[in-house]
Amino acid sequence: MSNSKTILSCEAIQEAARILSLRRLQDTQGPRLPESCRPGDLASALAIQQQISSAPGISIAGWKCGLPSADRIVIAALHGNTLYRQSDSTHCIVHTRQQSVRIEPEIAFVVGQDLPSRAQPYSMAEIRQAISSAHLALELIATRYEHADTVSFTEHLADSLFNAGVYLGPRIPLDAAFAAQELDIQIHAGQDILLHQHGKHPAGDPLAPLIWLQEFLRGRGQGLAAGQVIITGSYAGSPDVPFNTPMNMAFGTLGHLQVCFERQ
Repeated sequence: MSNSKTILSCEAIQEAARILSLRRLQDTQGPRLPESCRPGDLASALAIQQQISSAPGISIAGWKCGLPSADRIVIAALHGNTLYRQSDSTHCIVHTRQQSVRIEPEIAFVVGQDLPSRAQPYSMAEIRQAISSAHLALELIATRYEHADTVSFTEHLADSLFNAGVYLGPRIPLDAAFAAQELDIQIHAGQDILLHQHGKHPAGDPLAPLIWLQEFLRGRGQGLAAGQVIITGSYAGSPDVPFNTPMNMAFGTLGHLQVCFERQ
């Protein structure tokens, strides 16, 4: 999962992080990063992502992850200021200039106890035991690039792979969450059905990416912390939904999530 391109210097990593952080703060999009600080390898992209997550006032509230392929990894830190909870309000204020909200229906796992870095890998049983709850969730999708289809994977990785936040819904039984390989996703807005799709988890097993994540972080001298929220893949792609419209989203037999997105 590495390539031969030169890893960026510390100065270039800081400059790329500065550009992307400013776009996040101002809710703007821009062109590709300048070639002088454009990541062409996974290590540089992750370093930029980490620099953004280390900025003053930013906390790592969890992780987005997926199973890796031969030359790609799916990992992005979730920031505390973009983690929204249905238990606080079903009205979710989104910082965006887009005309609609792009979402991904997912299951989120909440870590109940620290899994710090250590010499030996954690077993599947240890990881499952460390998960305290599971929730219906929506990942909020956005990019800080004007023309996302012209941007390389490593540039998207530096920008947290389209993550703009997570809306954490109601709690669901852990055993049902672990077993949720397929789910019927329905999105209702009043009497209108915006989406009805039989979805499959992209990894097959919704817990598999979390197990990969823990081992990946352990290999980097990191770990998972109690309270962190982990999302592992969408059951229904990335549909667009409207603003200012109360919606009820059904996740098969697991339950319902209510939300009304509002623009800042």
